Amino acid sequence: MIKTVQLGKEIVVTAVNKVGVLADMSKIITDQGININAITGCAVNNFAEITLLTNNNSQAADALKKAGYESLKEEEVVIVELENKPGALKLITADLAAQAIDIKHIYGTVCSCPANCPAKIVLYTSDNKKALAVLTSSVQVANAQKH
Repeated sequence: MIKTVQLGKEIVVTAVNKVGVLADMSKIITDQGININAITGCAVNNFAEITLLTNNNSQAADALKKAGYESLKEEEVVIVELENKPGALKLITADLAAQAIDIKHIYGTVCSCPANCPAKIVLYTSDNKKALAVLTSSVQVANAQKH
């Protein structure tokens, strides 16, 4: 069920919550030729927190900072590509729970053609390195069972 698993970085931007802030951030990133691979966000009171996974976080972060988005940080995350089918998420979350790894936040993307496109799940956990090891082990066990 797991196609790939790796450590990566997400960009977390806190900005004043106003109409158009995400449009502005998207334009800044797009103008650099950078793709947003996954995104999540929420507004609390007067602030918005936007979390992005891009194909070039360093360049995206630099461009956002230059445009005035100063409240920005990078966080280590676990990026998992799964087969896009029922039960895939259940398996990885059960593996993490069995090892007492707490998922602090999660978001993902899917496409409309499950056979050709994996689901991308981004996890921030209580122990990302342990989560990586657990999920990598799951991939190795699954591969061994195929042969």
